[in-house]
Amino acid sequence: MSHEANAAHATHETPREAERAHAVHETPDGSPDSPNLDFAGTTPYEDYVKADVLTHLQHLLSDDPGEMVFLVTTQVMELWFTVIVHEWETASRALREDDVPTAVAALKRSVRELEALNHSWKPLGQLTPAQFNSYRSALGEGSGFQSAMYRRLEFLLGEKSASMLVPHRGAPRVHAELEKALHEPSLYDEVLRLLARRGYDIPDDVLKRDVSAKYEPSPRVEAVWTELYAGDESADLARLGEALTDVAELVWRWRNDHLVATRRAMGAKTGTGGSAGVAWLEKRAAKNVFPELWTARSHV
Repeated sequence: MSHEANAAHATHETPREAERAHAVHETPDGSPDSPNLDFAGTTPYEDYVKADVLTHLQHLLSDDPGEMVFLVTTQVMELWFTVIVHEWETASRALREDDVPTAVAALKRSVRELEALNHSWKPLGQLTPAQFNSYRSALGEGSGFQSAMYRRLEFLLGEKSASMLVPHRGAPRVHAELEKALHEPSLYDEVLRLLARRGYDIPDDVLKRDVSAKYEPSPRVEAVWTELYAGDESADLARLGEALTDVAELVWRWRNDHLVATRRAMGAKTGTGGSAGVAWLEKRAAKNVFPELWTARSHV
């Protein structure tokens, strides 16, 4: 009987158990605190992160080496959209429960995530027309405005439009999720309802509005924010307003970075999805999120 078999027999271990024990202790640098490298199946990291799934989702449609960074960057953006939607839905639920600290914490996390999202433009922000054209045909009619998760993000900001559900009619689950989000109060709707419960003069036509329609600014809502900003800046509602303003600023920066990257890569040509391209993005970039938070500052 071999030395290894004798050792396994003496400790009532199977040869496989002895092999695993040997592998655990004989680590790369020989130190006892080195990480475990031997697992029966996939690694716990893989089981949690699903890295193998993520790193095999890139199916290139051209021979251009630049397509990989375009595709991966776009996929990373989708993941950030998912995280940010999660944060804003968390904030919305907290606001319905009058839990301002939890809402502000979620909004502050989303600010850091929006910063990371906006940095996603760095690999794409200096594409020349020739570089973009080398794989643009692979996109076909694909365009970012067709992103369902980004649409949910916009709906949470109050940018509602039933027509934006049309591209998703062929995907029942996605369509149902978007339709549900369309008819739910936006993040800002929940903020204004909270203000009303706290005794502030939010008009009924704002509180009872059709939440599936785009939010329109109100002078009386502006007056409420003016009152809040003229008061104690350390109060929970003032901190909520500033957290929302941070979000709004970074959304504006996202739209402007998108505009600049597109203008640099394709000029004024029609967008890949049939949109007006840069002209359409310019209209989007000109709009303020949570408008009264900005206009109220002129009156403080």
